[in-house]
Amino acid sequence: MKSVTTSLTWASALTVGGVMAGASFPAIPADRTTPTQQRIALKGPNSVAVGWNTYQQLSKPCVQYGTSSGNLGSTACSTTSITYPSSRTWANTVTLTGLSPGTTYYYKIASTNSSVEHFLSPRPAGDAGAFSFNAVIDLGVYGADGYTIKADNAKRDTIPHIDPSLNHTTIGRLANTIDDYEFVVHPGDLGYADDWLLKAKNIFDGEDAYAAIVEQFYGQLAPISGRKPYMVGPGNHEANCQEVPYTQFLCGAGQKNFTDYANRFADLMPTTFPSRSGDAAGRASANAAQLLAQPPFWYSFDYGLLHLVMIDTETDFASAPDQPGGSAGLNSGPFGSSAGQQLAFLAADLASVDRAVTPWVIVAGHRPWYTTGEDDPAGCEPCRAAFEPLLYKYGVDLAVFGHVHNSQRFAPVYRDVADPKGLQDPAAPMYIVAGGAGNIEGLSDLGDYRPPFTQFAYADDFSYARVSVLDANRLRVQFYRSTTGEVLDESELYKSHSKRFVVQ
Repeated sequence: MKSVTTSLTWASALTVGGVMAGASFPAIPADRTTPTQQRIALKGPNSVAVGWNTYQQLSKPCVQYGTSSGNLGSTACSTTSITYPSSRTWANTVTLTGLSPGTTYYYKIASTNSSVEHFLSPRPAGDAGAFSFNAVIDLGVYGADGYTIKADNAKRDTIPHIDPSLNHTTIGRLANTIDDYEFVVHPGDLGYADDWLLKAKNIFDGEDAYAAIVEQFYGQLAPISGRKPYMVGPGNHEANCQEVPYTQFLCGAGQKNFTDYANRFADLMPTTFPSRSGDAAGRASANAAQLLAQPPFWYSFDYGLLHLVMIDTETDFASAPDQPGGSAGLNSGPFGSSAGQQLAFLAADLASVDRAVTPWVIVAGHRPWYTTGEDDPAGCEPCRAAFEPLLYKYGVDLAVFGHVHNSQRFAPVYRDVADPKGLQDPAAPMYIVAGGAGNIEGLSDLGDYRPPFTQFAYADDFSYARVSVLDANRLRVQFYRSTTGEVLDESELYKSHSKRFVVQ
């Protein structure tokens, strides 16, 4: 969230312990085809995309897979192995197709030095089974280039295997509870590579420091993102090599305009899933949304009783904060081929949702417009102007945001007026902020201003949210403290979902 405007003591940056400081790169494996930074994503109703990085370009990235760890009888390959200036690695992506729904698959990335991993294929749209996903936002690298917290060896767990130093982080909690959720939604601020300035050792090695943090973070995340579909959206910390306004011209090639984010995730995220509605108008809207989608910036997917839409709160709408002329001064985007493409996508996508198939509709993005803070309004006003009317018009049930480094929950609300029905079949969306996962900038104070419809606000420790679709009418939201696993807040939203297509 925060801009890096803190003055630095340049003299202390010259040496660390009498030795010139610099970037903290991970070691390059002897076999440069060794997969690192693994990640998977929901690509379609019967497909999962597998991504990973290598320290050399691959002519033919391949993945073996099957429903038994001892019989990986299917192989999928691609030619996608891409990089950018200043990166030491190549991003590889392969899509596994023809998967049976809701089935455990085992996979092995083709290499002399890889292991067998597994994932659950997507639940089909309309599947009535209960499930949960985690909302983890504003999560940064841990360690020498990020944040640190005191370790407690007695509480270490290695399933899935993670570096023991991570056990008291949100990543550690995600590992310890790996069977309690089916995917992760992370709309923005991944790693905080642009905060290399905050570590004195990096001052004279900025380009390498940025690259090193990227490698470190996605390596730390891999035990989670390689097992659970990791659905991402853009945040301000993905934009440039540093967040000092109007200085993107100082960034090296490849470290501006969301380059790493796009290289890493563009081929991994879906556009939209084909409509399963029997309504011709709904299918037409879904087809229009598919043509307007621009992954990894805006897209949607279906999962069981849920339709989830990822939006871009950084660029591609009027006065967007990160685009040229925007308030953040990051001069990034636009990414649509025409003005208004993102909002046209959102309108078409939401209009296409048949509540008889996927009754629950959730929108996720980075910058909130409802939040606590020092001032009123404390949130993103251009975002509110662009998105809030559409979320209300089409009856979005829950909106998930981050950017502010704490956890918050608000009553269903529209235009600053709380819905009189509260959590019992409101017309307005319920809003949460789940930005307290942990990063080098620390937690955000709750501030003196709290909207009158605030129902929960927490900034004492790192935390994240879990959203559970219980059935077609009940949705539960819980906030967890990362270090202990305790439930900080729990609420249940009831919606009748009596209309197949909502317009209000």
